[in-house]
Parts: sequence; C-alpha cells; structure tokens
Amino acid sequence: MLPLIDAGLLAAKIDSGLWRQVSSVAATGSTNADLAAAARAGSPSGMVRVADYQDSGRGRLDRSWIAPPGAMLALSVMLRPSVKDVERWGWLPLLGGLAVVDGIRAATGARAELKWPNDVLLDGKKLCGILAERIESEPAPAVVIGMGINTKMGVSELPVHTATSLAVAGFRADPVPLAVAVLDALASWYRRWEDGASLLEPYRAGCATIGKSVRVLVSDSDTFTGRAVGLDEAGRLVVSDGDQERVFSAGDIVHLR
Repeated sequence: MLPLIDAGLLAAKIDSGLWRQVSSVAATGSTNADLAAAARAGSPSGMVRVADYQDSGRGRLDRSWIAPPGAMLALSVMLRPSVKDVERWGWLPLLGGLAVVDGIRAATGARAELKWPNDVLLDGKKLCGILAERIESEPAPAVVIGMGINTKMGVSELPVHTATSLAVAGFRADPVPLAVAVLDALASWYRRWEDGASLLEPYRAGCATIGKSVRVLVSDSDTFTGRAVGLDEAGRLVVSDGDQERVFSAGDIVHLR
C-alpha cells in the first residue's frame, strides 16, 4: 500500500537546510522507534519519518496512542544537537509544541494552544502529543522528537473524551501541507534554540497551562496542586500553592476548573 504522503514531494517542499533524509510509510510500529534505531546505527542528523498508521505509537510513560489508518499525522525527526548543556535539552519537547502550534495555524487556520510539557490543545482538548527522546549514540547523542496530530478522527474514534481532532473541530487538514508547515516551523524554532535564543516568552505567550490551577502528578506518591505561575529559564513549570513554590521538569498535568 502506498503512503498518503509522498516522501519525494515532502522533501522538495520542506526546508532542505535542516531536513536531509525523508521517508514515508503507510504503516510502522513507531516512527520514533524507527528513528531511534537509525540514530543508534550512526545515521546523520536531519532525518524525517512519517507514517499513515503506527500500531505501537507511544506517549509519555509508554502510554499507547493509536488511531485508525490515515486519521493521524505521525511524524518524527532525528537531530544531533550541537548544544552540550544537557539542561537546555529540556526545551526540545517544548519547541516541538511551538512548531506544531505554528504549523497547524499555517496549514489550517486553527488556533491551537500549548499544554506544558508535551501536548497541544484545541478548544481545551488534546489534539497532539509530543514525545522527545534522547538517544545515546555515535558520533554524538541524538534526539528523536515525535508528534502525533489527530487530523481526521471522528468523535467515536477518539481514544478519550478529552481528545479532539482537526476534523471534529471543523478544520480540513491535508497531510502534505500540514507536514510541511510543521517541519518548516520546527526548523525555525530549532535553529533559534541552537543559537542560544531564549524561547521563554514565545512559549509563555502560547501556553494554556500558565495561570491555571493545576494538579501535577509526578508519581503515585508525589502529587502537588496549585497555580501554574510561570516557567523558568530551563523551561520547567513553576507551581505555587500559596505556601510554597515547586519547580517541575516533568509530570502529568491536569488543568483544574
């Protein structure tokens, strides 16, 4: 079966200065796993992998996220950052979110929002999940950033009631223009990050989490409830309950009413 996205067409349309090797498949286990294996095998930075369907798609904490064939844009990239400061790598899933928001707006007109640290929302519901994984490999450590954007899923196909799709929200998303817009936006944000620019203000401006009452679930024994008051320079979420502030580099976030 031929994939919905033609790899040659996509490669011709995207920013060729960063993305050097583009592949597209009708189905795979996981686009992130495919590129992680390529990174460990020594493949160069700039790989792109897209799929119409993945049967082992993963989110944070290895949660599965599966959509019917052709109903989600599953897209992963592999990069070998020149940035040596490991703390700054915490921005990579966040800049992935910035790219998805910008790409969706450019391709469809939909005004999505960021939910810290790795989700994109539309009308308050989850539209896209982002998973960034550091891969120890030669000739240098790599990062694989995966994005799964719900494009054509109907209400009955959504895995949870807190999710949505572009189709459900009334937007048409052709896969090639959407992939091009996201990849071009990601190239722009990634270059700014590599050049040392602060992404704090752009992220704050588009983040629906900041200013909300939230519950942070770090583990079964560590839960904290308070108001998300901002981000620090490392992209970590600052939450205050009135008596104390805590800073989180990861965690499940529940927006409270």
